[in-house]
Amino acid sequence: MSLLLTGIAELTTNDPARAERHTDPGDALLGIVRDAAVVVSAGGVVEWVGPAADAPDADERRDLGGRAVVPGFVDSHTHLVFAGDRSAEFAARMTGTPYDGGGIAVSVAATRGATDDELRRLVGHRVAEMRAQGTTTVEIKSGYGLTLDDELRSLRVAREVTPHTTFLGAHVVPPEFASRRSDYVDLVTGPMLAAVTTAGLAESIDVFCEPRSSHAFDGEESRAVLEAGRAAGLALRVHGNQLGHGPGVQLACELGARSVDHCTYLEPTDVEALVAARGTTVATLLPGVEFSTRSPYPDARALLDAGVDVALASDCNPGTCYSSSIPFAIALAVREMGMTPAEALHAATAASARSLGLERRVAPGLPAELAVLEAPSHLHLAYRAGVPIARALELRAPVGG
Repeated sequence: MSLLLTGIAELTTNDPARAERHTDPGDALLGIVRDAAVVVSAGGVVEWVGPAADAPDADERRDLGGRAVVPGFVDSHTHLVFAGDRSAEFAARMTGTPYDGGGIAVSVAATRGATDDELRRLVGHRVAEMRAQGTTTVEIKSGYGLTLDDELRSLRVAREVTPHTTFLGAHVVPPEFASRRSDYVDLVTGPMLAAVTTAGLAESIDVFCEPRSSHAFDGEESRAVLEAGRAAGLALRVHGNQLGHGPGVQLACELGARSVDHCTYLEPTDVEALVAARGTTVATLLPGVEFSTRSPYPDARALLDAGVDVALASDCNPGTCYSSSIPFAIALAVREMGMTPAEALHAATAASARSLGLERRVAPGLPAELAVLEAPSHLHLAYRAGVPIARALELRAPVGG
């Protein structure tokens, strides 16, 4: 049965053509319609969007009581398949211990020791937590197994909750390969990759490219991983320029990666490369990481002004950002990185979707992936930082309050 959603004080469509005339730039970017309505088909597809006064009839009607509705958040960078706890590491960083990637080995040991059912329960809880904060699409990486069998089972668990899975065997060099780095790269690009692609468990491949870290992979190693993944038919993603200046951004742009994530330390040539790669490579910023590691925040304002396509994601993981909240990332982007509330919301929906090869608009013919706010405007996502005002809109369940 079709469903009419009405009583929407402000609807963000991400379709600039729907913005009212003479609106401010933020309204135009988000394609805001006020006093809006949406009709959704029985199959969960948007059938109609527009002013509530013009809304057609539907089989069912639900009044949202003056709430704002936004496209569901797209969390395009997460590491949800893990076991164990690294809260002590976080506490140490708050007193000055720098992050260098070494703590990943702690999560690898805990994840290897967990059963499939334990991992499945943990991932299910984290995805539910995300939906309760407005996220409707999530990408999940492997990377805490680092053996052939453990990487495969991590991806199998992830694939149970999302089609957007990423093979991250090249997360760090595991301890047993510390003196045999080239052998581990051969394992990732050979037997691991072959098993992953044969099983059809990943749509993308990723690599942690940080030449100043003995735990991660330098430019030559990263190139080998990415080129092997591309030859196997996987889309490319890169962890780049998180710990310092390095080749990650340039490599991602050269190879046509869908995204390069972190982008904390950038040279002018990196920005130029991202501008030239617009339409192919998205710069995904992860401000929760800077919050959790006391690192400098990326300059999102400079990237946007230069013409870079900028996305936001949570990087939910046990070590550097154990937060599943996209609203928190939006608030940090506005407060610390120079983004307007409209730019931050666009980055967490439309731009983040582009990095997954998706489209995130509220428009006829597209899936009704929506989030409802306990507020009359998207401005409250940053204005009421830390308050759980966003949640995924369940189309067949009533909205309380």
